[in-house]
Amino acid sequence: MGRPRTFETAAAVRAARAVFWRDGYELASLPDLEAATGLSRSSIYHAFGSKRGLFDAAVSSYLDEVVRPRLRPLTAAQVGPGAMATYLTGLRAALAQPGSLPSTSGCLLINAAGAPVGRDDAVRDVIAGYRAELRSAFGRGVAAHVAAHVRAQVADGQRGQRGGPPDVAAAPGSGPVDVDDGRAHTADQEVLAETLTGLVVAALAVVRVDQPAALRLVDTAIELLGATPATPDQHATSRPTPSAPVASHRG
Repeated sequence: MGRPRTFETAAAVRAARAVFWRDGYELASLPDLEAATGLSRSSIYHAFGSKRGLFDAAVSSYLDEVVRPRLRPLTAAQVGPGAMATYLTGLRAALAQPGSLPSTSGCLLINAAGAPVGRDDAVRDVIAGYRAELRSAFGRGVAAHVAAHVRAQVADGQRGQRGGPPDVAAAPGSGPVDVDDGRAHTADQEVLAETLTGLVVAALAVVRVDQPAALRLVDTAIELLGATPATPDQHATSRPTPSAPVASHRG
């Protein structure tokens, strides 16, 4: 049998990804991979070189098709004020969905980190890169969330001085934030982003054995984000106001 065509290869990788995600690298047997992909053992070796080659392709697919699309609103040039909250509520919904791979198997990469394959240098580098990608995205999301509230506080103070009607355009969440501006980040925001990252990683790690605990961890992250005070910069003229409620997941 010849090398599968591109679309067949992509479909085979997605099918293998589900097996590795569910069972882990070590417990994913070649018969299971053959059954899932529809490829014979010789075709798997011909197309991917080895079971490990198929795993590497599955990991790349996981990053490109599962992880990064969910992070895209947080990694865009301009990040919406509600992007961080939307990510967290979306994650909670995925972990709560009965029978879904996230709810039954957590994260393919975090699972690999605790397995023998995680000792491999190349796999370890990919896992570390994934965690760094997550942390960077969360940093941007937190910066946008806080900057929007700072902007609203400043506008609120200006309205109070003028005695005029509310400025709808300046309301929290009214527009995206340039989080690449260094002023958007503070030490407190960095601590929050690091904490949210840890809570999400922990939730993804524990969901396979204790789903309620995983959901509580995500709820804690949502509460921390919602409780974060927006600290105005030196140009702010108003006193701090409570953070806006966390945005609801849209399905």
